[in-house]
Amino acid sequence: MDTLMIKVDEGTMPVHTDKGKIILIDQRKLPDAIEYFDATDIDQMCFAISDMVVRGAPSIGVAAALSMAAHLQNLARNQSSPLTIGQFDEAKSKLDATRPTAVNLRWATSQVHNFACCLLSEKPDNIAFGERLFEFAEKMLQDHLERNRRLSDFGLSVVPQSARIVTHCNAGSLAACGWGTALGVIRSAHAKGLNPQVFVDETRPRNQGSKLTMWELTQDGVPATLICDNMSGYLMKRGDVDMVITGADRIAANGDSANKIGTYSLAVLAHHHGIPFYIAAPLSTFDPQIESGEAIPIEFRNQDEVLSLDGRSLTVSGAEALNPAFDVTPNELIKGIITEEGVLTPPYKESISAALKRNSEK
Repeated sequence: MDTLMIKVDEGTMPVHTDKGKIILIDQRKLPDAIEYFDATDIDQMCFAISDMVVRGAPSIGVAAALSMAAHLQNLARNQSSPLTIGQFDEAKSKLDATRPTAVNLRWATSQVHNFACCLLSEKPDNIAFGERLFEFAEKMLQDHLERNRRLSDFGLSVVPQSARIVTHCNAGSLAACGWGTALGVIRSAHAKGLNPQVFVDETRPRNQGSKLTMWELTQDGVPATLICDNMSGYLMKRGDVDMVITGADRIAANGDSANKIGTYSLAVLAHHHGIPFYIAAPLSTFDPQIESGEAIPIEFRNQDEVLSLDGRSLTVSGAEALNPAFDVTPNELIKGIITEEGVLTPPYKESISAALKRNSEK
């Protein structure tokens, strides 16, 4: 496998296709090594999503869409009769079960499912069916990149000159198929000469901040300082923070936003100190079927992620740990939600509904 990173507009692509294969950058190995993972087989993709070879809501969604399309294309090549909706359902359910919180995954597999049903009604031969379905999934990858760029450009309106920004987890090109969401705004601000400086939460227990966000910001030449997750309040009280920007994994109809565990604490601290807290996420992250954050399912991961680090125990033998992967920030703590349809502001039910409607009419 070629060891050169796949880049688009200076963003590292976490997933790309190569002659029908689906290749992921193994994010578990960063920043120490750049290694690739062949996730063409649907079972390998399910493992990759569950084990966080690929992570970040938008990237998970695109990877799942490609996997579902590739799987159905392979089935079509190897059977003489047309595929059935039951086969579509089975592939979708298998992928959807890998991560319960991030809605982008289900949004993306639904897009592939709907397109497959439309194709089926046209009665193409199996080869044409598979080719058109995989091409549809590949276009979703490019669409995400373009949406991230628009989102980031809208985000420039809320970033002051020389802003000192706290961010949490990783919402850059690795997580969002190219340019990024929260880090996309920061990257665009840097490119426009606004000179942002970033405090990067390490983001325990998997350390996506220290491992991935620091790596991406260093690649882009953006000044970044790593901090422990419990240091933000100290910095805010000293007057060293101008704003907070994070990504999101699912946003309810009222603006309540699920993101990596620790985001809610950060939002409460920002609110207490009068510091604006922003979410940056594409519209595929919104779930209008959920009225509030109370209905967002929270994934609980293996306690070993808390008990150990890189295979080494951090505590006493036999210790028990709790490991919720996400928490929910209520809408009243959010200054604005940065999307490809602009920066949404309260009242969120109205602004979110209007943005989704504008997007659906395009």
